[in-house]
Amino acid sequence: MKLLSTIFLLAIASFPLSATDIPSRIEISYAVSTDIGQGEINEVMEIKHTHSGYTYIINSEAQATGVFKIIEPNTIIRHSEGIISKHGLRPARAYEKRGKKEPSEAIFDWNKHIITLRHNGHQTQKKLPEGTLDRLSLSYNFMFTSLPKHHVERYVTNGDSLRLSHYKVTQETLNTPLGEMETIVLTRQEEQHSKLRRKLWLAPNNHMLPVRIVSIEDNGREIDKIVTGINISYKPNH
Repeated sequence: MKLLSTIFLLAIASFPLSATDIPSRIEISYAVSTDIGQGEINEVMEIKHTHSGYTYIINSEAQATGVFKIIEPNTIIRHSEGIISKHGLRPARAYEKRGKKEPSEAIFDWNKHIITLRHNGHQTQKKLPEGTLDRLSLSYNFMFTSLPKHHVERYVTNGDSLRLSHYKVTQETLNTPLGEMETIVLTRQEEQHSKLRRKLWLAPNNHMLPVRIVSIEDNGREIDKIVTGINISYKPNH
């Protein structure tokens, strides 16, 4: 039975959404646990059909809750926008803003194959590898393109740097506040002695949406976010 479940999951993961299945709006809420307090994240993905195809916008807002909100009153805003291609999401612009600080921003110039990164008042330009994503669009990318069975390689930017990330693909039954879910798991393979960690759980029965993400950031902070609500709209959006 476990083998059949594995085959079923990988089969689902190999078929991206058809045009008739593409939602117009997705709302996801998460409960967040960190090593210093609790929080919540609300994310909205809007998809529009244009004369040339589909565009997307993803907005994510994170804030502390309870006593932790006194210590950390600032919100964290993440944004990604671009088009949807047959190879997945193709960002045009992405940024992350923490409180009143200047945002870290990435501008993707696919015609010139240049990515512009703006962080802490500094601007750098790098060669833009094909298939590059920002961290937010990576979480939703496999709604629209097939997922390799064993390994994923993608260049990913956070607006500060650009790095090639290697992910191992596995499967797992995940217990969530919404019930038990069969998931495809992407685990980033880090260099030896690296403190960074990142692991994503994607739900094939929910359009490959990210239902859990665990990460350890550059500052050593551990963050675990798990889905508490999903609302999907299929209204025509022209």
